Amino acid sequence: MIVVGSGVIGLTTAVVLAERGLRVRVWTREPAERATSAVAGALWWPYRIEPEELVGAWALASLSVYEELAARPDITGVRMADGVLAGARLDGQAPWAARVPGLRAATAEEYAGVGLRARLPLIDMPVYLRRLCERLTAAGGTVEIRTVTDLARVPAPVVVNCTGLGARTLVPDPAVRPVRGQLVITENPGLDSWIVATDDVTGTSTYVFPQPDRLVLGGTGDEDDWSLTPDPAVAAAIIERCGALRPEIAGARVLGHLVGLRPARASVRLEREVRADGPVVVHHYGHGGAGVTVAWGCALEAAALVTDGDRVTTP
Repeated sequence: MIVVGSGVIGLTTAVVLAERGLRVRVWTREPAERATSAVAGALWWPYRIEPEELVGAWALASLSVYEELAARPDITGVRMADGVLAGARLDGQAPWAARVPGLRAATAEEYAGVGLRARLPLIDMPVYLRRLCERLTAAGGTVEIRTVTDLARVPAPVVVNCTGLGARTLVPDPAVRPVRGQLVITENPGLDSWIVATDDVTGTSTYVFPQPDRLVLGGTGDEDDWSLTPDPAVAAAIIERCGALRPEIAGARVLGHLVGLRPARASVRLEREVRADGPVVVHHYGHGGAGVTVAWGCALEAAALVTDGDRVTTP
């Protein structure tokens, strides 16, 4: 079978299938290191993804995997890190949050305001994507640089469509829309805890994610914005907002700027389509800003669609 797309959703799905003994090829327009997933901030926590009634199970299944991978952070890029969800309350969370180990109200010493303290997976995406490719190769899978313009002409009995934003034109599915995210990468002045704060009025999220060799500062959520060019004014605003949360950031040397387009949709499309004119297609896209968070849970359900044909969600 062929999995189209090498972002975190495509690679995770391919790994699940290949490690079950299936022959899997990944066809991708560009290498994984240039996929949208490569520039994700990558803290495990659902963000801009529906349907809510399914997201919790997908996220918790993925959390279990990441907790195991965090035992080897140097190899996997996954580590468990402490941090604060500023402004969040326990009584405002969906039911699944009660199953997140250690989630509790932040103390005054941890955050000067209302917030939740948590120890969550924080993922170094370049390292993690490389590790997924290594696991796929070890299981007998391959990654090929191929551009797909017509799913019906892909030469395989089953095709898994993990094209993210590309599904907008490939399917075509105009319900898939970009939500632009801009990040600033700086030197890490010694931070080891993360923080996320959301403005209740504008909905803007500000976050500081420490990696061993850098800080990832964000962010933006500009709907229907296709620009991949970093905006200097936006970058300056991100640094200012992050500096208000973590004063240590002031004066940290800027190392670079990143922009990614989240593949947003009113609901994740995870569905098997039997076509009269070509292969069976399992659609698996529209994960918004939570692809990393739900990747393993969704991949398991996508694999069930490949092997069993069970319907999971509707578009």
